[in-house]
Amino acid sequence: MKSNSFDTMLESQVAAIRGFSRFYTRKLGIIEPKLLHSPFTLQEARIIYELAHRENCTATELVRELDLDAGFVSRTLQALQRRQIVTRKPSKADKRVNEVALTAKGRTAAADLDRRSRSEVGALLKQMDGDRRAAVVRAMGTIEQSLEPPAEKPAGFLLRSHRVGDIGWVISRQGRAYAEEYGWDISYEALVAEICAQFLRSFDPAREQCWIAEVDGEPVGSIFLVKAGDGLAKLRLLLVEEKARGLGVGRALVEQCIRSAREMGYTKMTLWTQSILLAARGIYARTGFRRVKEEKHHSFGVDLVGETWELDL
Repeated sequence: MKSNSFDTMLESQVAAIRGFSRFYTRKLGIIEPKLLHSPFTLQEARIIYELAHRENCTATELVRELDLDAGFVSRTLQALQRRQIVTRKPSKADKRVNEVALTAKGRTAAADLDRRSRSEVGALLKQMDGDRRAAVVRAMGTIEQSLEPPAEKPAGFLLRSHRVGDIGWVISRQGRAYAEEYGWDISYEALVAEICAQFLRSFDPAREQCWIAEVDGEPVGSIFLVKAGDGLAKLRLLLVEEKARGLGVGRALVEQCIRSAREMGYTKMTLWTQSILLAARGIYARTGFRRVKEEKHHSFGVDLVGETWELDL
């Protein structure tokens, strides 16, 4: 009798979850032929999103991460490659394996999908008062943590203050990374060089700092905290090398910057980023920053959407 009662309860719970899934996908327009009125299907958008946050990976890794059929992923990647959304190149570690990455056009598409998604969810949340919004967010957090508890990731890195030679490394790696990954021209490297030169010329250790992330003694990331006047701190030049992504380096750098800004007595922190930098924007949002301004501009040889983010300390 107890078994029948359990089975009946389980069936009702399964039905409730399936019903909610249908409701939520319909609410967000996920079951439409094109996701969020974009040129992409849901599965294409999932692949674009994954590549935007992983920088590059193999088709096999996409199959595993997204739990999709290998043949379907292969056909979808071929279609996206024809549309110049993705590119494939031999892996540096194993020339027999091709890595997949977004092109500059693909990163623009990823940023557009992200904007459409934020707009869609924002429109839903605006219909509720503050208490109901908070309840919805808490409920979703409970669902996520219950179905897939967060895995503990080994740190594997350390943060230290900058020393002689580090700033040159920052300039070189920033210039090369953004040229290779986003197609930005050398004017970006010139801007980074100007920022770094100003930092060195007027460095105030009581109010400013640069941190370098290291793995096995090798630099893999950096971030700057600089003063901007009137109790305002500025976060600048966050960078995480491709080989160190997924270790939590970016978040650790940002959290260190925030913690030090508070200790130094700043009351607010600001930063300027671009809409296509999805991984960095995700870190900023998760650490409490809020986007307060966006503006289209043409810089570094490409069309961009600049964003200003702020955090009250």
